[in-house]
Amino acid sequence: MSVLQRGTDRPSAGFSVGRYLSNIDWILLVATLSLVAFGMAMIYSATHADRNISSPTQYVNDQALGLAAGLFALVVVSLVDFSWFVGLKRYLYWGNVALLGLTLVVGAERMGARRWIATPLFDVQTSELSKLLVVLALAALLAEGVELRGRLRFLLKSVAYVALPAFLVFVQPDLGTALVFVAVLGVMLLVWGIRWTHAALLGGGALLATTLVVRVLPQTFGLELLKPYQIQRLTVFLNPSQDTSGAAYQLSQSKIAVASGMFSGKGYMDGTQTNLNFLPAHHTDFIFSVIGEEFGFLGSAILLLLFLVVLWRAFRIASASKTLHGTLIASGVIAILLFQVFVNVGMTLGIMPITGIPLPFVSFGSSSLVVFLTAIGLLQSVHVHSRTALYGGRLRGDQHGPMAA
Repeated sequence: MSVLQRGTDRPSAGFSVGRYLSNIDWILLVATLSLVAFGMAMIYSATHADRNISSPTQYVNDQALGLAAGLFALVVVSLVDFSWFVGLKRYLYWGNVALLGLTLVVGAERMGARRWIATPLFDVQTSELSKLLVVLALAALLAEGVELRGRLRFLLKSVAYVALPAFLVFVQPDLGTALVFVAVLGVMLLVWGIRWTHAALLGGGALLATTLVVRVLPQTFGLELLKPYQIQRLTVFLNPSQDTSGAAYQLSQSKIAVASGMFSGKGYMDGTQTNLNFLPAHHTDFIFSVIGEEFGFLGSAILLLLFLVVLWRAFRIASASKTLHGTLIASGVIAILLFQVFVNVGMTLGIMPITGIPLPFVSFGSSSLVVFLTAIGLLQSVHVHSRTALYGGRLRGDQHGPMAA
């Protein structure tokens, strides 16, 4: 039986609401919505005193629109059998590439980056959507190629499969999101069962590519693929004294905000670094610093505990999936969540470079919120459709990958 087949044809018994509700991972859903609520509260705290907005709730209202769209996407995607995405693999992949290419041509430019496509109702940050589309397309590709684990040619094809959209995001420029693609590829290949010799080869290739981009090409050929401010962001956490006005200033103010919160924080909406506008990007990339200042170690620990619950449930769903395809989808979502949480929190504390990656569910950004809620919908789809035949058919078994053990 193919790794993508799940057995015999389904009887036409119709959709069962009872089976759907009884098989939803409610712990995952509650933890996710708690993170969103936490984020809405912190966005209001970080922006209500901003004199450049028309209303104290302007950012919260915008985020609420993203929440509504995201919840709708979550429900719809959770109802769809995740195995159906296999037949859409080519459309998802090339549609993703076309969307990223279109962004480079007609996208709205802000702060030197072309990452958004403007619509009459809202702006779409295509690199955010691209992450999920890559997970879906790569999961189908790897599941179909499960018998080709030992072939280097197929592995290189998989790398190229991710490299193209990653490059289109990189040149927007959006280095942080491009690095998310690398994390997704690495985790999904490990779950798929890549040979250790091939993994070492890819690791060496990644190290060589990094050296070429950062050192060899700029110094030898004068070709700078990274913008000067991107280089500065990557290195300033090693030597903050090299800059007093840009990335180092952000890092310094972030550390001050987090440290001043001490154990229990200064209180909700009482953060001085935030309200006096010393902390840049306090409602987006550095919102964890606001949480640290206003709620201290205690509030930060509660937030991280909620993320831990989400990751625990996601890992449980990946392990329990009846198909390698489902496991790969869940693993891709785990990779995105884990990487972005670790890097975002790490950069606010000065232990990771500043890369402009938002904190999932919490940072302001409608596109990001919609995408992450859709990702939770994908996890719910894998969970529900691995446990029950939602539309009346009998559940069907399958071969599985490394995580089955």
